[in-house]
Amino acid sequence: MSAFDRGLARTVLRDPVHWLAFGLGTGLSPVAPGTVGSLLGVALAWATLPLGTGAQILVAIALMLSGIAICGVSARRIGVHDHSGIVWDEIAAMYAVLIMAPDGVIGWTAAFLLFRLFDIWKPWPIRDLDHSMRGGLGIMLDDIIAALYAALLLGLWGRLTT
Repeated sequence: MSAFDRGLARTVLRDPVHWLAFGLGTGLSPVAPGTVGSLLGVALAWATLPLGTGAQILVAIALMLSGIAICGVSARRIGVHDHSGIVWDEIAAMYAVLIMAPDGVIGWTAAFLLFRLFDIWKPWPIRDLDHSMRGGLGIMLDDIIAALYAALLLGLWGRLTT
């Protein structure tokens, strides 16, 4: 671990904005921080299941809107746009996809895998947005579109299997 990474870890754990942007510390994972952050999104979705779909949609909107500010401020403070450890965007997008996912382990697993596929692969226009937009909106938007792609495929799957 480099001196920058050790210093960043200390900063993340002490600063509430970084702590949120780095997904309560999950973004400090040395391997696949976006995937680890996405797992936090799964846990949050599971924990809010009793709230019902309407409330979950409001939570998803709140996660996304607050993520614009949280991710933007964190990126500005560390001086790295969309640092791989900033995973609030994965948490919010994963949460949103799971609202659309078919109930059960298979549906949620498919949602997780599709979202991670689109987030990593970044098909058009995700890659263009990722490279052209700066700030918190740029950090959030590519993941939101990856979530939309995953949700569209899940919806298609749902229509084909019923």
